Amino acid sequence: MSTITVQGMKCQHCAAGTRKALEEIEGISDVRVNLETGEISFEGDAPMEIIKAAVAAKGYTVVE
Repeated sequence: MSTITVQGMKCQHCAAGTRKALEEIEGISDVRVNLETGEISFEGDAPMEIIKAAVAAKGYTVVE
């Protein structure tokens, strides 16, 4: 399982939108969002540029 840290998610609506955006990426599954830590965990392998773009499209930033 891979994990990224996302800045800016504050509520369940934020989490749901970001989770859905990542689930739409081919090869990504089992997306789990932890609002307390700002982390998103997922199974699969996709280019990080695509993951970052999906997160950015929802208005958030992947923290490096």
